[in-house]
Amino acid sequence: MEYRQLGSTGLRVSRLGFGCIKFAQCKEPDVTAALHRALDLGVNFFDTARAYGTSEEMIGRALAQRRSEYVLATKSHGRSAAALTADLETSLRNLQTDYVDILFLHTVSDAETYEQVMGPGGGYEAAAKAKEQGKVAHIGVSIHRDLATMRRAIESGAFAVLMAAYSVIDQEGAGALLPLAARHGVGTVIMKPLSGGQLVSPPGPGGLPLSPDPVVTGVLRWILSNPAVDSVIPGMVSAQQVEDNVAAAERGPLAADERAELIAIVADLKKSYRYGQTCLRCGYCQPCPNGINIPAIFQAADEAREYPDNLKHMGRELYAAQERTAADCEECGRCMERCPAKLDIPRRLREAAQLFAG
Repeated sequence: MEYRQLGSTGLRVSRLGFGCIKFAQCKEPDVTAALHRALDLGVNFFDTARAYGTSEEMIGRALAQRRSEYVLATKSHGRSAAALTADLETSLRNLQTDYVDILFLHTVSDAETYEQVMGPGGGYEAAAKAKEQGKVAHIGVSIHRDLATMRRAIESGAFAVLMAAYSVIDQEGAGALLPLAARHGVGTVIMKPLSGGQLVSPPGPGGLPLSPDPVVTGVLRWILSNPAVDSVIPGMVSAQQVEDNVAAAERGPLAADERAELIAIVADLKKSYRYGQTCLRCGYCQPCPNGINIPAIFQAADEAREYPDNLKHMGRELYAAQERTAADCEECGRCMERCPAKLDIPRRLREAAQLFAG
């Protein structure tokens, strides 16, 4: 198992961590076996949250006697100091420990929430007090996609660790800011590497999941190929999943031909991904003879169509920032020849031009 220093925290974490979000759906003996198998194989970073049902309790019951062997993170949605303090006390009881290595402010994914938790009487105030009391070693923040808030958090100096969503079909968000986090000494933890379970192979014979799953293996290796990633935390619920994912992590980064093969496999799944996305943002369609940034145009269109109303502006702003727009497409067809998903790119560009013309 490869280990990394988590930013400037001094914590040494396995590059494959353990996301504990799915435990409430599982039988506790299976969860206990998976947790111990992970530790035995060298996984030493475990991430949970108050919002994850009985996850904290299961970890506490399973691993309290091995507390010195792992780095433990939990998260709180507490926006006020009082709410976060109450969450932390509950978490410590559930986890059967007197401290956590990292306390994340959970889902701080827009400017309004950031102002709330960072302002007087906000959650950050309580986290800082808990750090002084020795109940929290480091303070982190989890942000799904708001790049402006992510940049603000990184540059604030307030957070030791950033948790963000990043995957082979969601590269353009956090991926752009991971190097910035590294330059600021902020540790990086990747959540949702399988895009909420979408990046898995179809079931095998008898309807059983593939083991190992070549898509999962490839996606984890793709993420760990990024030197700005300290640790990735796929959700795991069984000892077999742990063994498969450890084996994937230990294979090392993807070679160029393996990256191309992964993109082709993901494209062949023929799914509509996050927010209606079908373009994988792989960039194989580039360069466009007319200078159109096709993946960015498609991203903007997906966001403007599918995002919640308070976030649709992100798509419009991204489109407005392009030097060449969808209207500059001359339908030469070169992009379609290179697209692994075989998308009708000219048609989609026409649709984007119409969307943003109004």
